[in-house]
Amino acid sequence: MSQLVELELRDDKIGIITLNRPEAANAMSKQLLKEINDAILSIQKHGSIHCTIIIGAGEKAFCAGADLKERKGMTNQEVIEAVRYIGTTISNIEQMPMPVIAALNGVAFGGGLELALGCDIRLVASHVSLGLTETSLAIIPGAGGTQRLPRLIGIGKAKQLIYTAKKITASEAKELGMVEEVIEPSQLLDRAINLAAEIANNGPIALQQAKIAINHGMQVDLTTGIQIEHLSYKETLHTEDRLEGLTAFQEKRKAVYKGR
Repeated sequence: MSQLVELELRDDKIGIITLNRPEAANAMSKQLLKEINDAILSIQKHGSIHCTIIIGAGEKAFCAGADLKERKGMTNQEVIEAVRYIGTTISNIEQMPMPVIAALNGVAFGGGLELALGCDIRLVASHVSLGLTETSLAIIPGAGGTQRLPRLIGIGKAKQLIYTAKKITASEAKELGMVEEVIEPSQLLDRAINLAAEIANNGPIALQQAKIAINHGMQVDLTTGIQIEHLSYKETLHTEDRLEGLTAFQEKRKAVYKGR
């Protein structure tokens, strides 16, 4: 059986997860989800990967969402479990200790967009359409879309998109704040790798703690959020990397961080 998810390492600091099921628009079958989770575990065991990119194979689809053909033969209970598995997988991506970049090389509908929303940064090719289209199928986003999208773009805009099941363009998504950059399709992967390299050059413990502070802080009031930030800052204080950063600054050279 061919691999549905490929994992590639670049410069030992960047992991690239490719959803490799282009003939099915990279739809999330149970096997593809299992392989995503296997890739997540491999990256976390590797230890030296400081930024991860998720992209789809081909140019037509990043991920078209759930595998509806597979779902046709399921009981209601099996459907509930399948949706939960998608949601758990996206949460596992969100909880990866390093920054994760979604490079949307093609359409991202339903669970595919929910997957991208679980990432830290979204880059999108200029030809791409996106949308949480579930209400057009008489269901709702069930893998975090009703929660992550309002937090990202605001309640009113999120409700409008979810209620209408509207598909929007890459430029509309950027205008709404759903994605960070719109890029020519041929340049998307290069831009994602360059951004990942820019991120991975920084202190890995600092990146991890910044992600914790932002993600956890967004769930609470400002006073509590500032306390979370303070705790995360303290985690960086007694590290070799912090001393290396200061020394490199004084010596006017590039710091070499080791995640210690």
